Amino acid sequence: MEASLEVKTPAAALTVGEGPSHGEELKASDEAITFMSSIEPAELQRCVFPDSLVTVSEGGRQVGSFSVTVEFARRIQQPCVRLHAQSQGAIDDSPCGTTVTVYLTTNLELLEEDYHEYVKLEGHILEKRCHMVQHDGQMMINKVTTVGEEVTKESVSYPTSVTRGLVTEGSILLLMRLIALRKTMPQNMTFISFNQGFHMSHITFSELGVKQMDIGGETVEVFGMERTVHSVEDGPATWQCYFLEDGHLASRVHVGSPVTVRLLQLPSQPGKGFEKIPLVWEEDMEMCSKFLDRKEELRVDNSSYFSKHPEIRALISDFLQLLLLRKPDDVFRFASEYFLPFASQRAPDSNQKASLF
Repeated sequence: MEASLEVKTPAAALTVGEGPSHGEELKASDEAITFMSSIEPAELQRCVFPDSLVTVSEGGRQVGSFSVTVEFARRIQQPCVRLHAQSQGAIDDSPCGTTVTVYLTTNLELLEEDYHEYVKLEGHILEKRCHMVQHDGQMMINKVTTVGEEVTKESVSYPTSVTRGLVTEGSILLLMRLIALRKTMPQNMTFISFNQGFHMSHITFSELGVKQMDIGGETVEVFGMERTVHSVEDGPATWQCYFLEDGHLASRVHVGSPVTVRLLQLPSQPGKGFEKIPLVWEEDMEMCSKFLDRKEELRVDNSSYFSKHPEIRALISDFLQLLLLRKPDDVFRFASEYFLPFASQRAPDSNQKASLF
């Protein structure tokens, strides 16, 4: 791949080109790719639930919040999984936060991701926005960095042939939830990702095993895993996460950071016994897909009918205008008298009139 081409203006810096390369091209391990291709729809259905945690300082003070939602969706007529995560807090009393929204295939292949990170300092703001989308065999990446009044724009692309096993900030959250539900991790789980400079880097996952944790006054068993980002420019960075048996995130810490993301209360558990479980069609991929297909079919059909009969809109518009002008107490009687002249030339008899109104 060619190196990026940088063009600067007084107001901003713009970087465009192909993805940069450092020596040998990085690849995900066979075990990582096999894991992604082995994901079953039933496993994803078990991942459709929200997480809500708080960020706690070393002294035990709550300094922020962290939330994740997962749902089935549709993007450009393609069934997919949508994950939205948000964290808010403060750095030295300066508000900061991160928001990520990602659309993934059922095998965690990235379709599109929006990432937004900010820190509000006194007098100015530090902000980074990054948009990634798969289009025409390319992974397109656009990043806008704002430091005060200085704006830097960068755009690069990678052929999707070299992004097998790619994970991002959004897909990692769902990946770990899936691993936690399986309660086991294959050896040599090595994925690829992009660092701040758009260079590829390796991300490895390893199992931390099972331990006891106190949550809301109850001692529960949690399953742990460690994620390490191996970046040439920035050096390695490690996160340790623990999950409940049902896949809910119990704790998350960036090793070396003074704060920890924690779950304060255990999620409510369904009652025991053989009570009937209600059908939640939004969480069933097949039913959700059929619903969206039928919804789109009806929308197109209705739109076609309206375009063939423009008099409908005029008729309804005139009726509503007169209704709001007169403001009758008996709306049904007013409607019957208004639409009566539009009936067939052969007026119905009095009995038929009574049955109609």
